[in-house]
Amino acid sequence: MRGLKDQGRPGGGPFAVGTALSALAAVGLLVSGCSTGGTGTRDEGAAVTSPVERGAPAPRVSAETPAKTVNAVALLRKDPAVSPRVKADLKPCGEDAYPVDTSYGNLTGGTAPDLVVNVMTCGDSVGVGTYVYRQRNEEYQNVFAAEEPAVYATIDRGELVVTQQVYAKGDPLSFPSGEDVVTYSWADSKFSERYRVRNDYSRAVGNGEGSSSVVPAPTSEN
Repeated sequence: MRGLKDQGRPGGGPFAVGTALSALAAVGLLVSGCSTGGTGTRDEGAAVTSPVERGAPAPRVSAETPAKTVNAVALLRKDPAVSPRVKADLKPCGEDAYPVDTSYGNLTGGTAPDLVVNVMTCGDSVGVGTYVYRQRNEEYQNVFAAEEPAVYATIDRGELVVTQQVYAKGDPLSFPSGEDVVTYSWADSKFSERYRVRNDYSRAVGNGEGSSSVVPAPTSEN
């Protein structure tokens, strides 16, 4: 009896070796039965593909070329659409510094940046004219002009925004009664008005004239 017990221990003799071989044979048959089909060929499951790494998106190439510096004063002087009154203000305020502001941006959807020019007075920097030029065939064409007192134009997210001060009778130049802010968009080869906002300024603050907040000087009591 002791001999049989010794042979039944792991690694105890021929009985253990035979048992191990039988187990391995059974496992081999089980694996073979699961991996073969009725045709005798191996049935493959769905192919597993590794995720494809997406590369960084290609940078967008803008059709707009970099802005080139334009001599706005010379452009205004030779433009027949600019009135003689505005051209008369195209004089240097000192040391060849002209009262002209220029802005470059895309307003008309062209291949080159558009040019916005504002002309002001030297003394009080009041706008006297604003213009938009569109480049075509290496030349700039005047596509917008406003020559009203206290007018100024800017580029805001691809749209033209023109601000004009509003003066009532008797208003000093430095204290207008309000302002009109008009937004224009380019369509059908021209600018069309989209929005208009009127801002009325308070008459109680600013220059102090006619203000109800002015406190009278104290009087002495006898």
